Amino acid sequence: MIAALTCATLLVLRHNAEIQLERQVEDEARNVILTFQVMQQERQIALSHKADLLATVASMRNGDVTTINDAGEDPWQSPGRDLLGLTDQNGRILAMHTTAGEFPITTAEAMLRRSRKAGDLTGWWYSGAQLYQIAIQPFYSDPPANKAASGMVIAGRGIDAQELRDLGKISSAQLALRYGDDIVVSTIPALRQAELANQLRDQAAPEQVQIAGERYWGSLKTLTPNVKPAVSLIVLKSDHEAMASLAHLNRLLLGLGLVAVFSGGALVFAICDRFTRPLGSLVGGVGALEKGDFEYRLNARGSDEVAQLTRAFGGMRSTLKANEVQRQKLEDHLRQSQKMEAIGRLAGGVAHDFNNLLTVIKGHTALMLEQLQPDETLYSSSRQIEQAADRAASLTRQLLAFCRMQVLQPKVLDLNGLISDMAKMLSRLIRADIHFSFRPGESLSRVKADPGQLEQVILNFAVNAVDAMPNGGTLTIETHNVTVDENVAKNRPVVPLGSYVMLAVTDTGCGMDNQIKARIFEPFFTTKELGKGTGLGLATVYGVIKQSGGWVWVESEPGKGTRFEVYLPQATGVEETLTTPTKIALAASRGETILIAEDEDAVRDLASRFLKAAGYTVLSAKGGGEALETAKRWGKRIHLLLADVVMAQMQGPDLAALLTRLFPGMKTVYMSGYQDYGAKDSGSAEGSLYVQKPFSRDDLLGVIAHALKESEIEEKDEQLSSVQDMLRVPVKVRRKLGRRGRRPMAV
Repeated sequence: MIAALTCATLLVLRHNAEIQLERQVEDEARNVILTFQVMQQERQIALSHKADLLATVASMRNGDVTTINDAGEDPWQSPGRDLLGLTDQNGRILAMHTTAGEFPITTAEAMLRRSRKAGDLTGWWYSGAQLYQIAIQPFYSDPPANKAASGMVIAGRGIDAQELRDLGKISSAQLALRYGDDIVVSTIPALRQAELANQLRDQAAPEQVQIAGERYWGSLKTLTPNVKPAVSLIVLKSDHEAMASLAHLNRLLLGLGLVAVFSGGALVFAICDRFTRPLGSLVGGVGALEKGDFEYRLNARGSDEVAQLTRAFGGMRSTLKANEVQRQKLEDHLRQSQKMEAIGRLAGGVAHDFNNLLTVIKGHTALMLEQLQPDETLYSSSRQIEQAADRAASLTRQLLAFCRMQVLQPKVLDLNGLISDMAKMLSRLIRADIHFSFRPGESLSRVKADPGQLEQVILNFAVNAVDAMPNGGTLTIETHNVTVDENVAKNRPVVPLGSYVMLAVTDTGCGMDNQIKARIFEPFFTTKELGKGTGLGLATVYGVIKQSGGWVWVESEPGKGTRFEVYLPQATGVEETLTTPTKIALAASRGETILIAEDEDAVRDLASRFLKAAGYTVLSAKGGGEALETAKRWGKRIHLLLADVVMAQMQGPDLAALLTRLFPGMKTVYMSGYQDYGAKDSGSAEGSLYVQKPFSRDDLLGVIAHALKESEIEEKDEQLSSVQDMLRVPVKVRRKLGRRGRRPMAV
């Protein structure tokens, strides 16, 4: 019974194998045809692009025949140049260039007429010796105004036997291209092509063909179904290998039938050994992955399904491991960002309150110095207080820069020009044993940032680089236009996708390890000796770049130097001229009314004292709401509003907008060295005059005088405009007014 069942099973298997072999031959033939069609479409697309380019050149040259000669001398040997042609609007060929034998002009014109009649811009041409795949493209002398074609250009690619041989090697088949009833290109030896042509002449679609005593299964695909004579692709698949495989299979099945009963036990053991152990290894790997072990060794020998599944699981495990590493990096960046955010809020609050204290200290110290003589004892102490307050103000500005709360004055500028202007200062800063070079990027885009703050950024980078190279080295500053895509973002995870201007500062100094690199932007963190650094340099850099909408990336290894990369968004607009601020001359007060809105009592009282001493009429209010009520009660004209940008109840710009409606022509001056945390600009305050805290009396009075002078100029301009409007009254109206007894208008 076992022998009978085994024989029956083997017979059924043999029959199914024969059917499968026949289907396999047919499927392979269809695959070859599909592959050829894909290649044909790709080449047709390339030819169409070539024809489009050639038509563009022909249109630019008004149909000059030299277009074809120039295109034929392509030094790059681009595809689609085997056949190049140029015709006039009537289809007469004016110039032709071929690289694969002669193509008679009369034959080409006949082919062109056939293609135009069929309305095809693509197709196949046959010169009698060479078959070409072509693309036709009309061109116009004055597009798009001219709708009539001035002629056509032709781009063709010759089909040679080598291409068919390459495709035939891949598919183990014989290929032939037939034009009408003639075999024009074939992988079959030339002596056998006539025999093949005779057999195909009597068959519309060959199923079986005998060539030199060998049987082939045939398949035919017409490439030009609507054109006569048609171009056809013939695929011939020999059944020699299939029959040999079948005979071999028969012998193998017979042998298996004889040993099936006797080798069953051994076969079962082999199968178990081959599959059970890899499955056990795979199950162990799954269990190890559940415990977080990514290093468990897998058994993936062979090419069977279990081995493939094991390899797939190994690939999935590697992906999970890479994702875990990436997730850990992102979490580290997030924690670092949150830490910097918290430090920034703390530092900003301290710096803001400290700024107000420094304003009071500096202001009253200046008043004391005015009342003291240089030879008095308290004069020297007052000077020491003033100098200490100045140093504290500098530290406060750096803290505000770090936490992105400083008031910036951004301009559209050329980064290359800014660095070039700093070259002299940098050369004095850098020691002689350090080689400095600047590599400006070509066609560098503009950026929008505060030029003074950018200079401070570059200066801090240079100072740190010099300190990191005590024995000399190389310092390089370079700029580039960069586009951060998904590939770049993998290595720069903190930088969003987009177009940037990159400023890179590279040194060959001692470098940093990961622990130091994670803290370099924290305020008051420094690796320098005591007394040689405040730890605010890179913190200032971080705040300035972030507030300017940019990003900072650092790469460093111990002993391999450091590279800082600053990414600033590319800006649009005209570059603004960088001007040096001039000293504002103090003008005598004429008793103008100034409203002060400041929620800090000491700062408000100090500003009032400065302004009253200068002869101004001062109204004082604590906050925006009280200032609005004070202005309404005053009822008279208010010439200028002096307001803090950030106040508890109402922001300074909001107060200025409300008061401007009540008092048109009122000027506004903001006093602040600080804005809301994380804000990019001051909103309505952008472009306004402001005095930065902590300020001196001269600073405050100078800005006030400048604002009032601008107001006076604007009033004169309005008066002049009114007079000009009166002069534009018609002559008839002026005469009528004169007849009524009024004096004629005069200026």
